[in-house]
Amino acid sequence: MAPSNSPESSMSAELPAPYGSGPAANATAATDIAAKDTAATVTAPNPVARIRTHHLRQAKLNGEHFAMLTAYDQYTAEIFDQAGIEVLLVGDSASNNVFGNETSLPVTVDELIPLCRAVTRSARRALVVADLPFGSYEVSAQQAVATGVRFLKEGLAHAVKIEGGKFYAETVRAMVQAGIPVMAHIGFTPQSEHALGGYRVQGRGDDAQRLIDDAVALADAGAFCVLMEMVPAPTAAAVDAAVEVPTIGIGAGNATTGQVLVWQDMAGLRGGKMAKFVKQYADLRTTLSDAAKAYGDDVRSGQFPGPEQSF
Repeated sequence: MAPSNSPESSMSAELPAPYGSGPAANATAATDIAAKDTAATVTAPNPVARIRTHHLRQAKLNGEHFAMLTAYDQYTAEIFDQAGIEVLLVGDSASNNVFGNETSLPVTVDELIPLCRAVTRSARRALVVADLPFGSYEVSAQQAVATGVRFLKEGLAHAVKIEGGKFYAETVRAMVQAGIPVMAHIGFTPQSEHALGGYRVQGRGDDAQRLIDDAVALADAGAFCVLMEMVPAPTAAAVDAAVEVPTIGIGAGNATTGQVLVWQDMAGLRGGKMAKFVKQYADLRTTLSDAAKAYGDDVRSGQFPGPEQSF
């Protein structure tokens, strides 16, 4: 996916906020006034623009692809953002990747909002999407709107994600009407693992039409993107062809516009057996383990701290 400020890109350039941009705007006001005198002869470089939902849609129209990773803290958000990852997901997967739970079900809104705020504060370019956790949107559209508002106001998220099929179309519609961009999540939905009978591929055979109908209904309701998890590649391709909005896959083949992985899986931080759809691009678990062992050995032997680490 081309950067949104690329001259070759068909994506529109980011415009400044019409009513200022917080403390940074005040700090640069004098510089802006002085710059007017030399504007005719000096051209400032374009600032790096924020990825927006319409950029993802344009990527699909252009036949381009974009990458999405989970992030739950300042440093991963900063690193992934600078690496060019277009979308960061503050997932309810923090439940079992940060808080030590076995599944995503126990995590709460109050636990996720501080993580979301840290990610959004640290990412200068990426679109930040926050998961609405289990129990925070299912009761009614009003509950979903209220939770979405919290993530945008308190968590500073740019969009939210909810799990579920066409049953939630009216919920999505209400959220979008309230000004909350919504990413839909269909196929295997981890929050419903008990109802689905465990981690099972969805959309096989005759069940493919159900996922197509879900995606169409959610897109028609205003979802800006449809994420599919653990869906056969032909079914995911059919879903992608049925909707104008971009699709994101995780275990859904390569016909989608975007791909997402949990970063601890992608970078090899988590141990144990990996899902079939995971590709590990590093072995951070071994790297950190070796570093910790070396540190411990140096401390026990008296080599750390040495003269160079002492005052």
